[in-house]
This record gives sequence, C-alpha cells and structure tokens, in this order.
Amino acid sequence: MINPSKGTIVVLSILAMASLSCSSNVKTIDKDDVSRLLFLDARIIERTDNAKLEVGEVKKHPNNPLFKEDKPWEKRIDNLYGNVIFDREEQLFKCWYSPFVVDYSTRGMTLEQRKSKEYVDPDEAREMAICYATSKDGINWIKPSLGLIDYEGSSQNNIIWRGPHGTGIFKDDNEKDPLRRFKAMFQGMAVSFSEDGIHWGDEQKCKGVDVAGDTHNNAFWAPTLGKYVGITRTWGDMGREVARIESENFIDWSKAEQVIKAEDENLQPYAMPTFFYGGVYLGLLAVHNQVSDRVHTELAWSPDTKKWNRISPGTPLIPNSSKELDYDYGCVYACANPVFSKDGISLYYGGSDWLHTSWRIGSLCLATLRPDGFAGYVPINNSKVATIITAAMPYHGQPMSITADVGDRGSVTITVLDENDQEIARAKPILDTITDGLLDLKREVKGKNIKLKFELKNAKLYSMTI
Repeated sequence: MINPSKGTIVVLSILAMASLSCSSNVKTIDKDDVSRLLFLDARIIERTDNAKLEVGEVKKHPNNPLFKEDKPWEKRIDNLYGNVIFDREEQLFKCWYSPFVVDYSTRGMTLEQRKSKEYVDPDEAREMAICYATSKDGINWIKPSLGLIDYEGSSQNNIIWRGPHGTGIFKDDNEKDPLRRFKAMFQGMAVSFSEDGIHWGDEQKCKGVDVAGDTHNNAFWAPTLGKYVGITRTWGDMGREVARIESENFIDWSKAEQVIKAEDENLQPYAMPTFFYGGVYLGLLAVHNQVSDRVHTELAWSPDTKKWNRISPGTPLIPNSSKELDYDYGCVYACANPVFSKDGISLYYGGSDWLHTSWRIGSLCLATLRPDGFAGYVPINNSKVATIITAAMPYHGQPMSITADVGDRGSVTITVLDENDQEIARAKPILDTITDGLLDLKREVKGKNIKLKFELKNAKLYSMTI
C-alpha cells in the first residue's frame, strides 16, 4: 500500500471546502472551485432514500505489531500517543511516541498474573518520555541511537525528551521560520518548537488555556480557519469530553470549549487526532468503555472543528481484536496524521494487549483503508435500490469521477439533474469497483448548477470529484 519510492505519497492538501447555504429549500454549494468531496459530508447531500452512511472496512497489516516495547527504557508503551508522518523532503517515515521510561513493566506476565496482581497506582514512580523511530517503507521501523538523553548512565537510545506527557507532534508546512517547522503540544498545555523534530527548544506554557490536557494532545493548522487548532480533553457531567482550543501564533490560545461529550456515561470520548481532507475535518475518536475497560476508535467529521458529527457511534472504525492478549485486544488509540497514497490510507495506531487500567503491553500497529474509504453510503435494504441526491453545485464542464466499491451483480447509476431535478444527462453505469473513475456521460452537460443522482445496487459510494 505504501510506496514512497514511486512518489505515491500525497500531501493532505487543502482540498476545496464545500460551504452550503439554503435558499428556497434547495441546498447550494457556494464555492465555485469544488474538487474532491466525501459523501460522509452531510452538507453535500440533499436527500437520500433507502441509504445509510457506514464506516469503511479497515485491513490490519499482517506484520502487526510493527514494533513493540522491546528496549530497556521502554518500560511501558501504554497508549503510545503516536504521531506519524511521511517526510517528503527526506523521503522517510517518522514516528514520535511516548513510553513510560520509569514504571513497572508488564513483560513476562501471564494473563492470570495480570488479573491477580494489583495494578500499580498510575501516580507512583512514573516518568514519560518522547522517543523517535523511522522507516523507509512504513512497515519496518528502526529506533535509532541518537546519543541525546541519558538513561541509566547511557545516551545510546532513541529518547529525544524526558518528561512530557501526552505529546502531539507535527510538521508545519505553513511555517516560514525553519526553527519552528516542527511543533509539539504536551499535557499541562505547553508547546515547543524544533527545526528537525529531534532537537527541541524549551517548553513554553500555552497562554490562556484552562484545561490540563490529560490525553494525546493534537494540534494542526486549520486551512479553512487560517489558524491553529488544538484538540485536547476536559471533563463534564458524563465524564471525559473532547475539547478544542485555537491560536494564531501557537503560543496564545483560547479557553477550551467542549466539542464532543459522552452520549452514554459508559462510553466516554478520549483522545481525537484530527486532520483536514476532502473539504472536511476528520477525527479518529478514541472511546473508553467504562464497563469492559477497553478502548476502540471511531470516526467523526466536522465542517469547522467546532461542530462534530459522529458516524455510527459505538461502531469502531478500527476494531479491537476479540482474542485476549492479542496485540490490540484491549486498546486502540489512533496516531496523529494518517498517511495518504494513491493506493489507500494508512492509519497507524497504538495497540494494547490488555485492559486500559490494567497490566498491558503496547505497540505500533497499522490498519489500512481503500482510497477515500473512511465512510460510504450503502443500501439499507439490499433488495432495493439506494438513492442519494447531492446538493446543487457549480459546474463548468470539468471531468467528473467517483470512488465506489461494487459487489457481485452490483452497480452505480449516475444521473445529472438540473436544480429543478430535471434530467440533463446519464452516465454509463458503473459495474466494477473504481477509484476516481471518470464518468462516461452520454451527452454534454450544460448548466451553471447541477445535482447528481446516484442509485446503488450492492455497492458502497465514498467520494466524487467535480
């Protein structure tokens, strides 16, 4: 799936934002430069019949776990708090992760021992650090000896910083100052800057933030807002809640506002790595089940990082293994920054083999999705056709394409409509699975604003470009 040597890695580019307005009960996309649109974005949908939105199906990599806690200083990887990028300049995958370097270790314990031995107080004798790993192919990782930080009398390790907890790290391609190209945000709401992602400046307290950020804190440049947004955690009546902060300079931040709260006190939202793709912000939401003490990862989307929509709450995008002590049986925490290629989406995540508040061993894992495969529309009743009609959108004669899975004897039929739902043209039916497959229109489409009508039989519709 990942092949940077052939140039298949693409940037999380600023794809067209589809902002909608309502007039005369017709939803219209205002922006003229509409490009890739994900069907999970409810703003582009006018109406549906016998259709439901369903999360995509991930494939877990056969090499999982890609790496685990196998170094003397990796006492406990725990939630991993992973941040993965493909650095285009260096043609290298990079991962920052946060093990406890002072803690009790679970290695060598049987399941019976884990169940019988009292779990250590998390506030007792613990220290977290940021470690660094690299990979040429995204599958085989090395933990380089950096010679930076002392651990028990030696600096021959891959530790780049001792102390920070819950660290989110990203490379800011919008930053003009090379000394601030890499940015980090920690628990306690502090930030730091780096030129290379390895050597970091002093910790600087965030001004204005009023939460502790006890989670995997993630910050990113929000292209539609023209500012930085941080996703962190707060607490409410139902327990854990996802909170949002924003900044124009990465130092002065707004007070936290709750953006996702628990719908069930037994299913509490935890961390949520967030990124921009296909005109929307997508969140990989970790949910802690208070009853089973396990954590799974769901999918959410937002038009503005403030109002969030969860897709199939309670249904994982990255499910846990059902086998006890399997590498991701207990917890699945998505890493920040999925990696996109022409072949699909790589979702790195931290897996734990046992329960959240118990003895567990952590690791870096990988799940993949087909291109644009975060979520798609499918028929509710498979014996009937599912219909999806888009909002009206500007059209200037450019090629149109769709991405869809088509099963046995399935099809996707596309009709071009005007704003009054009158047929303008039909496309040749899609009978096979396609990615960015061009529509073969039987006649020229004329008109400033058009709608697209999709009819699905045993098919799943993910995205379109127009």
